[in-house]
Amino acid sequence: MTDTAIDTASVVRQSLKKRYRAERRFRYMGLGAILLGVAFVLVLFVSIGSKGYTAFVQSQIALEIYFDPDVIDPEGTRNMEQIGRVADFSRLYKNALKARFPDVTGRREVRELYKLISNGSTYRLRDMVMSNPDLIGTRQTLWLVADDEIDMLNKGFIDRDVPESNRRLSDRTIGWVDAIDEGGSLRKAFNWDFLVNGDSREPEQAGIGGAVVGSLFTLLVTLMLSFPIGVAAAIYLEEFAPKNQFTDLIEVNINNLAAVPSIVFGLLGLAVFLNFFGMPRSAPLVGGLVLTLMTLPTIIIASRAALKSVPPSIREAALGIGASRVQSVFHHVLPQALPGMMTGTIIGMAQALGESAPLLMIGMVAFIVEVPGGPLDPATVLPVQIYLWADSPERAFLERSSAAIMVLLSFLVAMNALAVVLRKRFEKRW
Repeated sequence: MTDTAIDTASVVRQSLKKRYRAERRFRYMGLGAILLGVAFVLVLFVSIGSKGYTAFVQSQIALEIYFDPDVIDPEGTRNMEQIGRVADFSRLYKNALKARFPDVTGRREVRELYKLISNGSTYRLRDMVMSNPDLIGTRQTLWLVADDEIDMLNKGFIDRDVPESNRRLSDRTIGWVDAIDEGGSLRKAFNWDFLVNGDSREPEQAGIGGAVVGSLFTLLVTLMLSFPIGVAAAIYLEEFAPKNQFTDLIEVNINNLAAVPSIVFGLLGLAVFLNFFGMPRSAPLVGGLVLTLMTLPTIIIASRAALKSVPPSIREAALGIGASRVQSVFHHVLPQALPGMMTGTIIGMAQALGESAPLLMIGMVAFIVEVPGGPLDPATVLPVQIYLWADSPERAFLERSSAAIMVLLSFLVAMNALAVVLRKRFEKRW
């Protein structure tokens, strides 16, 4: 072997070693980027979960409630309509608190004592009496929801060691809570109110039930409109539309609309659906229409990609045995492309579920207490509800906004997981 051949082989080996080292560096960099991204996601989930998991439990105080006839029905008429309208049910738990702490006599101290219990207990006691009038004149030991500040103290979010002037609760209130706890009358129970209630000015009464139902109605309207329109548009553009400058312009605009900021669709909905057509503000119907406009480009693009993935041989075979163009598309091509279309639709729905900007523009930022009963009732959605709570100063609202984020993320993860499962289950590789 000549010296030239030896030198060439040596250069090649060195070059290979250099390229292999570069390849290993690139692989390590890619792996590091993935691990860094996963770490950031874990930090995000842990941060939100650590702040929000406590919202799923609520502090409760046990009181012996005397359903005093003199307070509920002083005239003895047992007229439920009149009782529900004029009776002072808050007096029932206030009397129970005064009986529990008979030494509290000053006006300021008494008002402070009454704040141990959420004023939402008034409506619970009223509902109990309205549904069962036989309770009048009896004594019942009931677990009533504690005020949000008492709840924060019981969960350890209020530091007892800081000076009283820097705390939201006085030493006297903390002493009462400790006395109740030592008597076994303070507990933490699962917070069903958080899951079923609508919004409230009081954190301990606020829930995501109204926002969840509003989101469901909004997504239902979006799905019923965007899926058939998007699939029909994709089928026409991909299978039947002539290839000319007009269809090219349509395709370019569809791709551009997929990148338009979502708030622009909110402005469009405000101008068209509310100002021009006069549709109701803050209604899931209008929200669904706006989100339909936003998700249509995503569904059309995904549906066209699914149609393109079907081999031309299927079309040619259908046409070869005498099928018409429409029969070839709807009987043979569309069933093969439908899994990809469904995947794109689910991803579009997940995107719509997490949007708040376009819905703010059409009034779905309103304070909604009642759970909506239909798509025309005033409602809000989960992202907007989170936005409202995050702007509130109370520590309990921060807890509930974090818990609502956990619920929203759970829905988003579930929808994306469903899209992956459908793709793996029904996707065909040609």
